[in-house]
Amino acid sequence: MARGSQVWFNGKILPVENAKISLFTHALHYGVGAFEGIRAYRQKKGGGAVFRLTEHLERLFESCKILDLKIPYTLEELTHAALATCKANGFEECYIRPIVYTADGPLGVNPGTNPPIDVAILNWEWGNYLGDKGINEGARLKISSFIRPHVNSSMTKGKITGQYVNGVMAKREAIAAGFDEALLLDPEGYLTEGSGENLYMVKNGVVKTTALNSILNGITRQTILEYLAHKGIKIQETRFTRDELWCADEVFLSGTAAEITPVKEIDTRLIGKSDHLGRPGPITSDLQKAYQAIVRGNLPEFGKHWLTPIV
Repeated sequence: MARGSQVWFNGKILPVENAKISLFTHALHYGVGAFEGIRAYRQKKGGGAVFRLTEHLERLFESCKILDLKIPYTLEELTHAALATCKANGFEECYIRPIVYTADGPLGVNPGTNPPIDVAILNWEWGNYLGDKGINEGARLKISSFIRPHVNSSMTKGKITGQYVNGVMAKREAIAAGFDEALLLDPEGYLTEGSGENLYMVKNGVVKTTALNSILNGITRQTILEYLAHKGIKIQETRFTRDELWCADEVFLSGTAAEITPVKEIDTRLIGKSDHLGRPGPITSDLQKAYQAIVRGNLPEFGKHWLTPIV
């Protein structure tokens, strides 16, 4: 993981060692902040471009609205800042992390009516989130003993920093048990998503994914659903159970970091039909190829407007 040496911090490009925060930063103590995960990709025609930058930044503003944090910059200003950070680090392909949080201020639970707000953008080179083996052969997943909080105790439509402790606990449990990733259930026992990815299953040619009532509306998820509809593949946004998932023809995960990751095994049960048991299935494999083509400008008839050049 090669980190960028330059960051954008409160309106300026700075060397990373000069972008310092106080130990009295409210978000450090209480997790009141929001962030995004965005990727830039090298393009077929040369140079780099950020994939669905506008949609990611719009979601960042929505996350901050949920927290009642007022971002002191416009969406246009943060768009230029994200591109400038990539350019300052010489990255054509990288992961981009904007983050907004309550800064140095009162250290009670209540940060006050107009708390100071810090905004930063950093980036680094990041490979496959679940590893080359996971992306090529399929990841091994475990249903976690931790559950997703109820929708009225955790705001599921925001990428809120403190809420990710739930995913961290689930992921650490899965890794300790020898798996690659965790899957979390909702309070009623239905599947939601991974620690940082949306979840899909395929059965008899129908792609099912968790309904948005309990999960984050992933940007990669939106891309996948649009592509599947474009291909005429039937989609159902619905609840499903762990035993239904075990018996799926295919299972895969999606996310900006994970991209399209096939699932090989869940709770020691190999996933798939007899002709591809434990291996990526045909719909998953097609999605992987199509997604890589879309983000690199190799599928101009689909998604060209989602690419913002780094200039």
